[in-house]
Amino acid sequence: MGQLKVQTTKLQDVKIITPAVFGDQRGFFEETYSDRDFKEAGIDFNFIQDNQSLSSRAGVLRGLHFQRGKAAQTKLIRVVTGAVLDVIVDVRKGSPTYKQWEGYILSASNHRQLLVPRGFAHGFLTLTDNVNFLYKVDNYYDAEADGGFSFKTPELNIDWPIEFDKAITSEKDAAQPTFTEFEKDNPFVYGEI
Repeated sequence: MGQLKVQTTKLQDVKIITPAVFGDQRGFFEETYSDRDFKEAGIDFNFIQDNQSLSSRAGVLRGLHFQRGKAAQTKLIRVVTGAVLDVIVDVRKGSPTYKQWEGYILSASNHRQLLVPRGFAHGFLTLTDNVNFLYKVDNYYDAEADGGFSFKTPELNIDWPIEFDKAITSEKDAAQPTFTEFEKDNPFVYGEI
């Protein structure tokens, strides 16, 4: 139907995708996912599950999360209402961008989607109230393979635009190890995921 705009980023294998949006006085129409169009754009993943979260307030900080081993997931992320700062960290040992992070504004108004390959830790900070956050994954969730490290880990110097004592987080996220602790048993190797 429309043309996908696909941009590469400084992080190896990460892409920003902007679908065509057709608007008029009534609002807009957007084809958010077409297997055919994505494959033609070189994005060929077998997405098998859709997930959605609602964060009711600005200042919710979720992450940084990943799935280990055979449960590792590629994610295609978008925001349907509100706006987030979406942060990903390359944790694939041997990657040209290992231990590097980037943050992207994803919002209902910019229609951007973020393709996050396996081997990246992922998290986000809500910038508005009532954020509906949707993402497709190419693997099912496995509680045994769930992992993460602290969003405030000093080794990575992630520039979150919030004071940590004001962030709304889960107990699980508040108790995550530092990146240095995670790195001791890091299971991700570039080219082997």
